[in-house]
Amino acid sequence: MISHTDIAYLARLSRLAMSDADLAVFMPQLQQILAYIEQLRALDTTGIEPTAHVLPLRNVTRADDVGASLPQAAALQSAPQVGDGFFCVPAVIE
Repeated sequence: MISHTDIAYLARLSRLAMSDADLAVFMPQLQQILAYIEQLRALDTTGIEPTAHVLPLRNVTRADDVGASLPQAAALQSAPQVGDGFFCVPAVIE
């Protein structure tokens, strides 16, 4: 059984702003989901291979044809900031 405190904690972890009214609406829904998961856990799945999708899928991609590249000047013309022939971007890792 999931409590009001558990749902508030999950909402905070998910960075969701939920009022007490939202939590009250969400609690029975989450309890139904968890009850259904328990029903699925009760099933005997020995001998059944795990799958990511119920249908056999294959990735359809186009051929990788080599073509002319965009000239450097054309690629850099709309950049907000350029330096030494490269895009200037803010540092992501300090």
